[in-house]
Amino acid sequence: MDKMNGNMVIPEHVAIILDGNGRWAKKRGLPRSVGHKEGCVTVERTVEDAARLGIKYLTVYGFSTENWKRTSDEVGALMQLFRFYMVRLLKVAKANNVRVKMIGDRGRFDQDIVAGIGKLVEETKDNTGLTFIIAVNYGGRDEIVRAVRKIMKDSADGKLLPEDMTEEVFSSYLDTEEIPDPDLLIRTSGELRLSNYLLWQLAYTELYVTDCYWPDFNMEEMKRAIAAYNSRERRFGGVK
Repeated sequence: MDKMNGNMVIPEHVAIILDGNGRWAKKRGLPRSVGHKEGCVTVERTVEDAARLGIKYLTVYGFSTENWKRTSDEVGALMQLFRFYMVRLLKVAKANNVRVKMIGDRGRFDQDIVAGIGKLVEETKDNTGLTFIIAVNYGGRDEIVRAVRKIMKDSADGKLLPEDMTEEVFSSYLDTEEIPDPDLLIRTSGELRLSNYLLWQLAYTELYVTDCYWPDFNMEEMKRAIAAYNSRERRFGGVK
């Protein structure tokens, strides 16, 4: 259920496409890596803000399956930043009673990053506040393909019959099993596309786009997005 905060209905699950780190840096004559570092600071702040607002689930697009196409220098810098940030995030999560989950295919990361992800998830699994989900090496189409492979294997093993397939059963094979679909999607930097993000889960999500670059995102921007969400009438294909 949505939770009341003052006179605003707070969405249970907010998903964010955090776009514009590189453009934020370029606008200031700085290397793209500085933009990514500032973006990480904004993620920390947003986790704390979301927890204070009463949001129960926050999902951010950290690194997509397509991001490997960037230059080797930028990918390498992002991996180093990810290593550093995982340590920081563990402290933030413990201080704010936040449970951390990761979605995406971890197989392409170096072993120390995989181990770091495992530690972060394990050490926060019993926290009872906000659930913070990071999509890393994640793509919506890749997620669906991986789910179909698991379904095909279970079907071949006799564990799943065709007539047993429902939307709920299919959802249980996705990375977001047991996580409710987002109520609100926020995209920064003004781009009007989903970028292969949560394609199944966003079927009836309200979309909000802001022109601000991700490093400039703050509590006021979050409140504007939630205010816009409150102005929508969610009918889920029906009539009210």
